[in-house]
Amino acid sequence: MSKSLAEAPFPGHEKRGTWRRLATVSVLPVLLILLVLAILYSVTIGRYNLSVHEVALILIDNIQPVAQPSWEPVEAVVVEQVRLPRIIAAVIIGFGLSISGASLQGLFRNPLVDPGIIGVTSGAGFGGTLAILLGMQGYTKLSTAFLFGLCSIFLVKFLSTVRGRTSMLTLVLAGVVISAFFSAAISIAKLLADPFQKLPAITYWLMGSIASTSYSDVLLIAVAVVPASIAIYLLRFQINLMSLGEEKARALGTRVVLVQWIILLASALISAGVVATSGIIGWVGLVIPHVARAIVGADHKRLLPVSGIIGAIYLLMVDNLSRTLTTSEIPLGIITALVGVPVFAIILRRLHTVGGWSSD
Repeated sequence: MSKSLAEAPFPGHEKRGTWRRLATVSVLPVLLILLVLAILYSVTIGRYNLSVHEVALILIDNIQPVAQPSWEPVEAVVVEQVRLPRIIAAVIIGFGLSISGASLQGLFRNPLVDPGIIGVTSGAGFGGTLAILLGMQGYTKLSTAFLFGLCSIFLVKFLSTVRGRTSMLTLVLAGVVISAFFSAAISIAKLLADPFQKLPAITYWLMGSIASTSYSDVLLIAVAVVPASIAIYLLRFQINLMSLGEEKARALGTRVVLVQWIILLASALISAGVVATSGIIGWVGLVIPHVARAIVGADHKRLLPVSGIIGAIYLLMVDNLSRTLTTSEIPLGIITALVGVPVFAIILRRLHTVGGWSSD
């Protein structure tokens, strides 16, 4: 690709450019307000219907005890120990996966790239499966998931790089190959697992769920996602230059290899943190950056935070559906796939209609 994603011409470019300039002025405050409203709404729904006022009093009671509580003790436990941890986890996971997907798409100039496509998710998934099989928990489980996610990145990078150049087509194909390999390894681990205890745990975990999330899990996710997201955002300008192509980025002074590895390692850490605590949650990092790009354009200074907040809102709403749609909770990975596949099909159709990835 010879042009910047932000500069590539296409029909209606001037009108869309005006719209994006107007949208970027207010989009972040609006999204933050929507995120706060989504969090407040999420705390109130469930088997125990509570108002925002009641939730606020329950939380305030931890700081300044209320003289005459109007709620039952079980309702306080539901809010503080059940709903809040999973809400915070959904926000952090959605934020991290979306930022990771947006950075990888910009880095490799490919709309089909996300941690799942390049094999990171499958590698981390196998690491987490192996950890469950061996009885590992907590940071040991996270480290194992991160190690195998990192191994998958090394393998994909090695297979797709020829004479110092990374082919985009080869990158995706290598990701497919590595994903297939780790998927087969996961199947072997499931075959070896205890069919009465560990096999059901592995199977349900791989579908993605934050149903049993605790504050220790939230801390684990935050340790993985927050520093990695900050590292990616600090490289926002370098990602813009990388979108021009490696040769132009080098000519403009970008340390291409270093930037690539920092972003790949940060993406691996995010994926490992999510997979180790919540299983495989797909399609978020693939679809959400396209939605954000349609609103604010391809400049990663705006795209990264907008993608993160939209992803946080999206995954929070998906989690609300998973715990309220039926009497038994639906794993997150199932809903994100059911929503993500048709949305991504529409996006692909739109990209094809207006001239491909370079026109976005």
